[in-house]
Amino acid sequence: MEKEWTNEYGKVIIAREVIAKIAGLAAMECYGLVGMASVKVQDGIAQLLGWENLSKGVVVNIEDDKVSLELNIIVEYGTNIHQVANNIIERVNYTLQDKVGIKASSIDVNVQGVRVGNAV
Repeated sequence: MEKEWTNEYGKVIIAREVIAKIAGLAAMECYGLVGMASVKVQDGIAQLLGWENLSKGVVVNIEDDKVSLELNIIVEYGTNIHQVANNIIERVNYTLQDKVGIKASSIDVNVQGVRVGNAV
């Protein structure tokens, strides 16, 4: 499913993957975020995703005309996790509105891990 708008000139369709990628890139701009984590966490170990796979750490749900997001992240040890999560929510919401014209109905942040030095 994708997000769709229609106006007098035609139709605009934005794929779920595009929304996820924009959200992931916006989140990566926030201080304290190490990276996005894979949605599939096995044995309590979060897999840090590379730049090319950021969207795999974002779940986009589109119901009726509402878009909700779930971001799975890994934070840097020593940062204020609550503040990092709030910054991510604000940045993702702003970026989606500014770049795509989407106002998210909800943005949930799941902290899947904490990186200490080079280990997750």
